Amino acid sequence: MKAGSGDQGSPPCFLRFPRPVRVVSGAEAELKCVVLGEPPPIVVWEKGGQQLAASERLSFPADGAEHGLLLSGALPTDAGVYVCRARNAAGEAYAAAAVTVLEPPAPEPEPQPAERPLPPPGSGEGAPVFLTGPCSQWVLRGAEVVLMCQVGGLPEPTLYWEKDGMALDEVWDSSHFALEPGRAAGGTGVSLALRILAARLPDSGVYVCHARNAHGHAQAGALLQVHQPPESPPEDPDETPTPVVEPLKCAPKTFWVNEGKHAKFRCYVMGKPEPEIEWHWEGRPLLPDRRRLMYRDRDGGFVLKVLYCQAKDRGLYVCAARNSAGQTLSAVQLHVKEPRLRFTRPLQDVEGREHGIVVLECKVPNSRIPTAWFREDQRLLPCRKYEQIEEGTVRRLIIHRLKADDDGVYLCEMRGRVRTVANVTVKGPILKRLPRKLDVLEGENAVLLVETREAGVEGHWSRDGEELPATCQSSCGHMHALVLPGVTREDAGEVTFNLGNSRTTTLLRVKCIKHNPPGPPVMAEMFKGQKNTVLLTWKPPEPPPETSFIYRLERQEVGSEDWIQCFSIEKAGAVEVPGDCVPAEGDYRFRICTVSEHGRSPHIVFHGSAHLVPTARLVKGLEDVQVYDGEDAIFSLDLSTIIQGIWFLNGEELKCTEPEGQVEPGALRYRMEQKGLQHRLILQTVKHQDSGALVGFSCPGVQDSAALTIQESPVHILNPQDKVSLTFTTSDRVVLTCELSRMDFPATWYKDGQKVEESESLVVKMDGRRHRLILPEANVQDSGEFECRTEGVSAFFSVTVQDPPVHIVDPQEHVFVHAITSECVMLTCVVDQEDALVRWYKDGQEVEESDFVMLENDGPHHRLVLPAAQPPDGGEFQCVAGEERAYFTVTITDVSSWIVYPSGKVYVAAVRLERVVLTCELCRPWAEVRWTKDGEEVVESPALLLQKEDTIRRLVLPAVQLEDSGEYLCEIDDESASFTVTVTEPPVRIIYPRDEVTLIAVSLECVVLMCELSQEDAPVRWYKDGLEVEESEALVLESDGPRRRLVLPAAQPEDGGEFVCDAGDDSAFFTVTVTAPPERIVHPAARSLDLQFRAPGRVELRCEVAPAGSQVCWYKDGLEVEASDALQLGAEGPTRTLTLPHAQPEDAGEYVCETRDEAVTFNVSLAETPVQFLMPERAPSPLCVAPGEPVVLSCELSRASAPVFWSHNGEPVQDGEGLELQAEGPRRILCIRAADPGHAGLYTCQAGAAPGSPSLSFTVQVTETELLFLRRLQDMRAEEGQDVCLEVETGRVGTAGAVRWMRGGEPLPLDSRLTMAQDGHIHRLSIHGVILADQGTYGCESHHDRTLARLSVRPRQLKALRPLEDVTISEGGSATFQLELSQEGVTGEWAQGGVRLQPGPKCHIHAEGHTHRLELSGLGLADSGCISFTADSLRCAARLSVREVPVTIVRGPQNLEVTEGDTATLECELSQALADVTWEKDGRELTPSPRLRLQALGTRRLLQLRRCCSSDAGTYSCAVGTTRVGPVRLTVRERAVSVLCELQSVQAREGDSARFECTVSETEITGRWELGGRPLRAGGRVRIRQEGKKHILVLSSLLAEDAGEVRFQAGPAQSLARLEVEALPLQMCRRPPREKTVLAGRRAVLEVTVSRSGSHVCWLWEGVELCPGGKYEMRSHGPTHSLVIHDVQPEDQGSYCCQAGQDSAHTQLLVEGD
Repeated sequence: MKAGSGDQGSPPCFLRFPRPVRVVSGAEAELKCVVLGEPPPIVVWEKGGQQLAASERLSFPADGAEHGLLLSGALPTDAGVYVCRARNAAGEAYAAAAVTVLEPPAPEPEPQPAERPLPPPGSGEGAPVFLTGPCSQWVLRGAEVVLMCQVGGLPEPTLYWEKDGMALDEVWDSSHFALEPGRAAGGTGVSLALRILAARLPDSGVYVCHARNAHGHAQAGALLQVHQPPESPPEDPDETPTPVVEPLKCAPKTFWVNEGKHAKFRCYVMGKPEPEIEWHWEGRPLLPDRRRLMYRDRDGGFVLKVLYCQAKDRGLYVCAARNSAGQTLSAVQLHVKEPRLRFTRPLQDVEGREHGIVVLECKVPNSRIPTAWFREDQRLLPCRKYEQIEEGTVRRLIIHRLKADDDGVYLCEMRGRVRTVANVTVKGPILKRLPRKLDVLEGENAVLLVETREAGVEGHWSRDGEELPATCQSSCGHMHALVLPGVTREDAGEVTFNLGNSRTTTLLRVKCIKHNPPGPPVMAEMFKGQKNTVLLTWKPPEPPPETSFIYRLERQEVGSEDWIQCFSIEKAGAVEVPGDCVPAEGDYRFRICTVSEHGRSPHIVFHGSAHLVPTARLVKGLEDVQVYDGEDAIFSLDLSTIIQGIWFLNGEELKCTEPEGQVEPGALRYRMEQKGLQHRLILQTVKHQDSGALVGFSCPGVQDSAALTIQESPVHILNPQDKVSLTFTTSDRVVLTCELSRMDFPATWYKDGQKVEESESLVVKMDGRRHRLILPEANVQDSGEFECRTEGVSAFFSVTVQDPPVHIVDPQEHVFVHAITSECVMLTCVVDQEDALVRWYKDGQEVEESDFVMLENDGPHHRLVLPAAQPPDGGEFQCVAGEERAYFTVTITDVSSWIVYPSGKVYVAAVRLERVVLTCELCRPWAEVRWTKDGEEVVESPALLLQKEDTIRRLVLPAVQLEDSGEYLCEIDDESASFTVTVTEPPVRIIYPRDEVTLIAVSLECVVLMCELSQEDAPVRWYKDGLEVEESEALVLESDGPRRRLVLPAAQPEDGGEFVCDAGDDSAFFTVTVTAPPERIVHPAARSLDLQFRAPGRVELRCEVAPAGSQVCWYKDGLEVEASDALQLGAEGPTRTLTLPHAQPEDAGEYVCETRDEAVTFNVSLAETPVQFLMPERAPSPLCVAPGEPVVLSCELSRASAPVFWSHNGEPVQDGEGLELQAEGPRRILCIRAADPGHAGLYTCQAGAAPGSPSLSFTVQVTETELLFLRRLQDMRAEEGQDVCLEVETGRVGTAGAVRWMRGGEPLPLDSRLTMAQDGHIHRLSIHGVILADQGTYGCESHHDRTLARLSVRPRQLKALRPLEDVTISEGGSATFQLELSQEGVTGEWAQGGVRLQPGPKCHIHAEGHTHRLELSGLGLADSGCISFTADSLRCAARLSVREVPVTIVRGPQNLEVTEGDTATLECELSQALADVTWEKDGRELTPSPRLRLQALGTRRLLQLRRCCSSDAGTYSCAVGTTRVGPVRLTVRERAVSVLCELQSVQAREGDSARFECTVSETEITGRWELGGRPLRAGGRVRIRQEGKKHILVLSSLLAEDAGEVRFQAGPAQSLARLEVEALPLQMCRRPPREKTVLAGRRAVLEVTVSRSGSHVCWLWEGVELCPGGKYEMRSHGPTHSLVIHDVQPEDQGSYCCQAGQDSAHTQLLVEGD
């Protein structure tokens, strides 16, 4: 579509698209989208190509730019695709979303009432059952398809078909299909056949047959796939094939994608009949394969997805849609952007047979580039299945034991996400495998397809190892389908297709649909019936929930904030809550909610509260206690509820206020405890004379007792209980302690079975129960087994005294010694004890002193001396002292080799200005070397440094340059070490900007994009929206040193887009947005104007805009206006006008002129001509009428529509009550149907409500008759405070004010207690609450009559109108007592227990009118008693009961998240300080431990977990009594560990040591080392230690097989490095003699020792290699190799040679004798 000019506005654009919706039938479905445009677009909704109209169930809410579609009570027929179409003058846009309506789950059949008769046996009633399900089919386009299903069930079920969850009539015209009902074979059920005439490609999909009756619902599905018939080849092979699609008439869209990324094309097509879709690439039809996926999304769009795009995928992609009504095309040009860094040799597609192997191979540009292997999106790690090999630049993946699921797309990825892709095809019985995983929404259909090589084979489908029913399986030829209609969460799992030994598997995942929670119960009521019970009733929720549900009842004690669950009820109705259901006496409230599998409803609280008292029952009674003398006796019992009780000892009550005490001074001590439901009495340290004591317990409803028996206790050992093993060092003090159960009881000590005797070196002591054996300074000979024996019981102690351990002082580190042949080598080890035993070992064998090895001792100094070292003397030496070892590695180098390192040529690659160090290690520190470059000796300078350090020689280039490249030699004598140095330019980097830059500019503004590089002369390329830009007048490219600029001198909106600056392998991104200039209103300057005009008349509104071409919109009262004869819109240059040629009053309002950026408001008022009275022109004369006659007042106005207001004596007149107001055109009439004196007065008709409006007045006079009393006043007597009513009756109904009331001849005073009323002929005077001053003579008079009467008032008696009530409160609370007296101003006294109360901090006394109130606060248990109030002769009393407050949890613990290794603290606060709290984790009670501490701080209770680990995570709760809070969750997150200093790869020679260091971010973290995938443990050649954050690994005596990958793992962080071990040349350490003589017939043995175990040697005789057999036997044991020659004969003599690598040894064998 061609873009329009600025004057045409902007076409509609969707900012938010509608999303697909899935709802259950009967629920509400809503689609929402946000669309913008200028002018604002008109939005309509369509379904099936038809525009939708609003109805009772369908509405289209709109709020500004947000538009919606709201569908109430969704039905299955409402399912389908809804299109939101927005259009305005500048263009049109649309968006679509699918609505899926799911069938609600079938309700469970309700249990039938007992009165309903059961169906007779054999009736067969039940839910539908599929006798025959539909079969999946694969057909060609145009074929006829018949899908058949047969269903049984009574009553007969109703059958219907759906396609892809939609009704058939929504998908097709009725001419395309036919439904054929029938009977099942044998007449046992019904059938329904679906016949599709001339199948089309869009007919492919899942077809589900539904069966439903009163007992339930069943469904079965099948898959139909319609394929395009194969095209016949052209007769002439040279003929050019006809293009499948016609050429495009306009340029296609362009789509750029980076190589290796996915490209997704979506085509949304509508039409009826449903169009057929074909995808084409470069004019050729596309078929789905591993990298090209074709499917239809949930919104109804057709999608082509190209995975892992390659350069060969670029080209023109076309979506062609056609049906019988026509065809349409949509095209896009795909461009694939190739990376700068590419694979030297990409992967190639490979094939392999099942159970075989395949090899994928590629090449990277540089051997140091790391790579990773993927199968689709899954990273592959090295294992036996996936063998990964790196050889230089070659990367190889070997897949072993191929399976069908190994078929797929494989990738090799290097840095920058540069990928190479290949397909792996597995040849086997299964051609097309299952997808890796399949995600399906709950209620949708799941389809799985497998294609086999052979047709007609039988496969098996299973889920999680269980066979799937045959009704959902279908097979046709090579194809096998599994159709699961309407999947549920139970259908999720691993689905497998098995065919013989071949199998393919997919993971089926079912995503749940959100359900609404149930509604709350209704009509909840509380009834207080019997004592100590409450009846609760309710009705089920409306509407009832869709699934089964229960009711959950909860209680809350008044004054508390915690709700506690009582129980759950399955059916609605009523439940009786007895007092036994509550833990303590109190007032309780109740609430109820509905709970189902979809959630919980809001709570409904029952009105009011109920007082409930728990009844105590004995759960576990008292038991007789038998203890030994001196022990504590504990009596305990458990009750069913928390209640106070009284303990008795020998009939004497123990005081409850004293938890601890004595029965009498010097007598038995006791302690009372109550913990929740348990009561305990502890008698402390009972004596023998206390035996027979009787203990009792009493509380309301419970009495129990038990006896105490005391016996003489035998002695036993309290500590230790088990044998104790102790280890000491010489001179330590040893103390052995044995604690007995009885005081001062004798015991005897033994050592090794012999009784010990006291001496200075062995002391025995007794202190009460404790017996001690003390060795002041232990010796080694004191070791042995000690026994403390008393009356047949013993405690055993195993004591070991040993000398202090020997420690090696020096060396602390591994020592490496290098020497040359015949040099003296000395190894020194220093220990901390002079007489310590030291042993020396070489290569694991103990060293013995000889002429070649000398061992010396000098106090703590121990030495091993090799006087004249030879190469075989080298190896690993160990100095062992006690448990410690010192390591020495000795290397003896033949003097013929001066250079120790490097042994081969070294290649060094460096970047310009980088520091380069060339290192050469010599065998002797005094040797001199000569450095050369490219054959010329180098000269030291600031740019080239020569360094010498011991045996190390270095050549240092501090800042290497390109000209420094070349070959460097380190020469000494005839030896040299070669270094090849290659210097390259550093890669270009973008220094600024590092992040994406976003710029917003206005049209014609200058836009500058700047990029700063790391190199001044580096080239860059600029791209816009994927295309390289070209310099022009509108786009200028500048270069200034390292800065590169792209300049848009006068930016236009079309210049906006994404700009990229590419420099080498780095890029900078800029997003530029250019907006049009603002459209402003320049006149009028004010944004709001108030204008007044006359009506009718001409109204013109005018404003000027800039720029002159700006569009405006006019609105009246918020609605856009349209031009008409009555409203004209004008535009001339910058002027915009709105004209009303003939304005009327209704044209008044708020007019708005609005541009895109500004608006001005005109408030227009239209005034009319004033209204005049036409008739009568002046006020008429007074009108006199008699009572009962009608009266008509009339006038005429100048305008028929003018309102008037009638008033009578200044009061507004309302229609009714004998008055009638009428309007007839300009006439206004007031009618009085029957006049009475009250109608007399002045009537005014006013035109308009404004002050000063024209008015007309009428005077009406009504003559009246005499007003006489028929019933006169009577004398009355009343008591003070009573209400009195005086009443008279007149002869006729008088007007208001016709009679007057008087007292004592004077008019009644104004008093609120006096009320005068008239009811027809009756007139009343009411006196409310008479007082003594009200007595006297009262009269009532009219103009014509008068009557009098006497009122007498007697004083009243003081009474209590509302007496005091008993009050029960909890300890520490407040109580309020209130009574109401019959008189005000009465003074009284309050008393408590007969003692007069005075106001104070805890006592407040109030008196207000009749009410007297007493407030007591801070009450204790002792405050219980009688509260009384006395005033004159009146006395009122009530009972105050103060009950003990149960312990509650005021503040519970909170959810906590800590880091692994930190301390976690959970805290709760109790209402009392003296209470025990139980902590639980995951339902198990916690006990203190070294890591777990339980603390009590006042009312606070703390749980502390130190050094938290992952096993500490879980749910924690705390409980006190019956109160429980929680659970709360403790989350222990893994400590975030990162590597600060990575491992460095090490190259070492065999026999040397290698050291690896890695620094991590955390100190307290344990690391794990691996070498070649094997975990390393400290010991032998492996030394592991940690220094703070640094972890160190030292590998000594390296072997060639030690080479491999070194991995350090610390939590989730890891570091990798490479260990490369250079094998030493194989050498002869011990040679056979040059000549060896043996006797004939004997055997000869030749033996050599080489430098490395496991090496191979070759034996030769006279140059001929010998082979093992009967004559020659070849033996190998470690580094020693032997040749045994059996039965030596004279012909065996000669020269024998042993070859080991490059070394050899010769022996001349001589044979003597015959």
